[in-house]
Amino acid sequence: MYRLCVRDHLMIAHSFNGEVFGPAQQMHGATYVVDVAFQRPELDSDGLVIDIGLASESLKAMLADYNYRNLDEVESLNGHNTTTEFMAKVIFDRIAVAIQQGELGETAKGIERVEVKLHESHIAWASYEGAL
Repeated sequence: MYRLCVRDHLMIAHSFNGEVFGPAQQMHGATYVVDVAFQRPELDSDGLVIDIGLASESLKAMLADYNYRNLDEVESLNGHNTTTEFMAKVIFDRIAVAIQQGELGETAKGIERVEVKLHESHIAWASYEGAL
């Protein structure tokens, strides 16, 4: 399986509901390093997994909807604890739709799996990986 990864970052604020979260029930911030790995079994006719420039630009545009935002105020996220794990799936879903709608180019049609990894710090990360 071939894999190509692009990276960006995301700065957010949020709070969590539930005693399990302890002090994180209060408003706090996070800066995530976001890695997205695109996977396919064979390279396209140009020797690519995906157009790296288009993948980078698309990721930046998707993250812009959440960057410098309080996620507690983002309507599409209402009613959810926006944990690192949850946000990895949110970004995965948006990438999957973009690929299905052709927004990541012809080459992306060969992508079979995507992994979205959010690095919460230098010692902790969460990810979501799935088939398309």
